[in-house]
Parts: sequence; structure tokens; C-alpha cells
Amino acid sequence: MNAGRARLALLSAMWPELRALRAELGAVQTIRCGGRELHCGELAGRPVVLALSGIGKVAAATTAALLLDRFEVGSLLFTGVAGGLNEGVRVGDVVVAEALLQHDLDASPLFPRYEVPLSGRSRFACDVPMGEALGAAAAHALNALRVPLAAFGAVAPKVHRGLVVSGDRFVATAAESARLRAALPDALAVEMEGAAVAQVCADFGVPCAVLRCISDRADDAAHTDFTRFIEEVASLLAHAVVLEALPRL
Repeated sequence: MNAGRARLALLSAMWPELRALRAELGAVQTIRCGGRELHCGELAGRPVVLALSGIGKVAAATTAALLLDRFEVGSLLFTGVAGGLNEGVRVGDVVVAEALLQHDLDASPLFPRYEVPLSGRSRFACDVPMGEALGAAAAHALNALRVPLAAFGAVAPKVHRGLVVSGDRFVATAAESARLRAALPDALAVEMEGAAVAQVCADFGVPCAVLRCISDRADDAAHTDFTRFIEEVASLLAHAVVLEALPRL
């Protein structure tokens, strides 16, 4: 975890996931670099840089590397949505990643499946104190968001901590979800950016965290309310969690 007032990088894949936080920024300076808009400012008195990562591993890795190289970033937080994989992870729940893995990376037989070639690693750990702060803040946020969550059938949403897997594919069939569960039984959720960002942060030696709200069950109905969920829930959740956890990020 960073110390003092080191800059916090805040990333999300889609604009609605960042909209409420962007509205809170003070003393904003927008810098255009690498085809991206990077919003530097203060959030509750803390220096931050906020950016859209873009969708997918390459876009997310590029954005993360750009931020870590150009700014004095002490920690990085990625927020957004994900599909639930584990049977106990339902729509409306929150998953705080403890580790991330690329489920579509396979350089076998040269390297073990999922291992990033020449790194000796397949799983990239998130920062423990950041995860604890986010978990506590998420529990409070879920209580405050009961009304919008109820519109999506969320009953007594929970906070989970564990493995999140990433790949360049929107997982949207029950068959594909079943294959992922069979191959990675401890995976809680699936998304498209987190593992790439975690790998970049590991390269730079910067602590990171990934917070995901479950928008769907990564099955045949995954696309049905995806956009609406991001608009009505994800933005509010990210705003509430980040502001509460900010002193510990």
C-alpha cells in the first residue's frame, strides 16, 4: 500500500463506471496521451489520475503502463463489472480480487498453461491492505444500494474475495462458464482486463487492487441487462466504495 499522498490511479473499462467519480474531481487537468484522456486532480483531497482503460487486456495494459510511467502513482485501483463464475457468486455481489489470472493464455507445451512466459507466474497477487479496505467499504455500499440492486433481482448481496480471471472474450454462454469452472474451480468471476493490469503493476512494483460488481452470471443471459446494470449500479457502487476506502488506498 502506498504511503502519504502518493497519487492513486483509478481505471475502469467503460465511461459509466467512472462517471460519478469523475464528477467529484477537483482541480482537474485533462491530458491527452496515447489516444487516451487522463484526468488528473484531487478526490477528497487526495491526488488521483483517472482514466478509461478501454476494453480488453491490451487496452488495459497499455493504459496502466502509460499511467505508471508518466505519473507518480503509488497505487492503482481498477473498478468495474464482471460475470459470476462460482455458484455462490450472484448478480449484485461484489468480488474483491486477491489474485488474477489470464484464462485464455496458453503457451503450452513450452510453458505451463496460464503461465506468463518467462515470468514463472500465472497468478498475480493484489495488495492485501487495499483489498481489506475495499471489502469493508463494499459491504457498506451494498447496504446503501439495496433499491437499485433489487431491480436486478439481487437479494442480500455479498462481498467475496478470491481469484478473478481475465480474457479477451465476453463470456456469455453457460457452456463456456462451465468449462471455466471445471478448469479453474476457485475462480469467482470473469472479466476482460484485471489480470493484464495486475501484470503491469507487478512489473512496475506498484500495488494494485481490482473491484468488480457482478452484473451477470456469464451465461446465455449475460447480455440482457448488462448496459443497464452499468448505468444504474456500477457507477454508484464505484463512487461509494472508492470514497469510503480512499484513506487506505
